[in-house]
Amino acid sequence: MIEVKNLRKAFNGEEVLKGLNFVFDRGKTNLIIGQSGSGKSVFLKNMLGIFTPEEGTIEYDGKPYSEFTDEERRELRKEIGMVFQGGALFDSMTVKENVMFPLKMFTKMKKAEMEERVDNVLERVNLVGADDKMPSEISGGMQKRVSIARAIVNRPKYLFCDEPNSGLDPTTATVIDNLIQKITHEFDITTIIITHDMNSVLEIGEKIAFLKDGLLAWTGTKDEIFKTQDKTVTDFVYSSDLFKKVRKAQLKGY
Repeated sequence: MIEVKNLRKAFNGEEVLKGLNFVFDRGKTNLIIGQSGSGKSVFLKNMLGIFTPEEGTIEYDGKPYSEFTDEERRELRKEIGMVFQGGALFDSMTVKENVMFPLKMFTKMKKAEMEERVDNVLERVNLVGADDKMPSEISGGMQKRVSIARAIVNRPKYLFCDEPNSGLDPTTATVIDNLIQKITHEFDITTIIITHDMNSVLEIGEKIAFLKDGLLAWTGTKDEIFKTQDKTVTDFVYSSDLFKKVRKAQLKGY
């Protein structure tokens, strides 16, 4: 679990995050949504320790990050998996080498142990047989699955995903969504996903934080987001063609 309390962050005197409070639940897909400029990426970077907030705390399983020693921060880093927007694979490494990279960096496992772990996660993301391929030789959807495999190979407690469906077709995006959710449940991970994709909200929005202008404008689930009367939220979510179709079906009683 990650709990954020009264989080404030400013740049050049302009406040970007304005006192956010939110609990990201363990074993759930926690989504952060909102328009561009709402503060989503800044929020994520504060939780990752890339930015230091002016006020507020970020607690990992009850302990404020600001109170962590350097050693505790290094240990926490080992417990975090990250799926980047563009995949961020190493072009000069094979699929297997990409996935093995965190094990080489953060563990003292023997080569045979690392290879067994890599084989296990590649099987988990349905990439058996892709070990020796280069990133340029596989599709965008497969690259995202490699990125997920790399993120979970260290068996993290926390998984951060920054626009994991960026650049993917709707069918492949749904596959990636469901894979992330299944892994979250299976390994009881605290998963946080930044997304613009309303399909993702509909598919895996178990807990949603909607940001607007640096404020937490609404919280709820994928089911509750259809019932809210908050115009700020409805104007945002129903701008999606998918949500318009769902809403129309709901009104007809389907």
